[in-house]
Amino acid sequence: MPATSLLYPFLAILLWAGNVIVSKMAASAISPTAITFYRLILALALLSPFVLRQLIRNWANVRPHLGKMFVSGLLAMAVFQSFSYRAAETTTATNMAIVTALIPMLTAILSVVMLGEVLTVGMAVGGTLSFAGLLYLVGKGDPATIAGSSLHMGDVLMLLSATSYALYSVLLRKWRLSIPAWQSVYMQAVAALIIMLPMFIMLPQGAANLDAQTLPLIAYAGIGSSVLLSFFWILGVKHLGPNRCSIFINLLPVLTALMAITWLGEEMHAYHVIGGSLSLVGVLLVQTVHRPLFSPQRRLNG
Repeated sequence: MPATSLLYPFLAILLWAGNVIVSKMAASAISPTAITFYRLILALALLSPFVLRQLIRNWANVRPHLGKMFVSGLLAMAVFQSFSYRAAETTTATNMAIVTALIPMLTAILSVVMLGEVLTVGMAVGGTLSFAGLLYLVGKGDPATIAGSSLHMGDVLMLLSATSYALYSVLLRKWRLSIPAWQSVYMQAVAALIIMLPMFIMLPQGAANLDAQTLPLIAYAGIGSSVLLSFFWILGVKHLGPNRCSIFINLLPVLTALMAITWLGEEMHAYHVIGGSLSLVGVLLVQTVHRPLFSPQRRLNG
């Protein structure tokens, strides 16, 4: 395995971290619905010259899967993205990245429920540890205060966003669509655009302005996050496999925190380090400890 192959998932996560920062910057500049809608238009405009012709030729194979790609676009591009932008209004970029990094763990847990995969020790221990770390993070070092006013809706929205993407990942594994990756991404973007269109039309005046402040944010979201990130991630999965690539998601909170401190002036607190570390250790346990929690004999006796 060439060492340069490691660059692909790293660059994808670097772009992902940048997108979290852009989400935070966009929170005060443009509606979450608007930036989600605009980034989809830009991404489709960029992809069309390279994908559309092959997609039309392959339409007979694509058409039977339109319903599934609609659901995929809803989860991965409409809900995941718009919830992330909305979350940025009431939580920090660092919190957003830490919650997003839980996606591999959430995917593993949903795989047990939906695909019948074996529950492992790593899932049980790691899931508990990650949840404890998340409570510590959201509670700013005192989980008991979550029942009070200290709970930010942004953290809840980020958890829903991450769960949406985890569900999308599980459904992809369940369906195993025999469609080229870029054609699938393109159709998901089309589906998400259709879903976002009614909400975009209903936006109040001034919520979707295109100006010197919003255009660079949309450009990054459409080019960096929607196209280049997908490109590098697909290459990473091709050279390293999905399991190795997913480990790189653990870098997301670190890279995002560095960017947030440098560009947004966010402060790093002890609860970020402690809660984030607990959550990431839990994710690593889920990814690396695969011994079944219950042996076949114990399950038979039970």
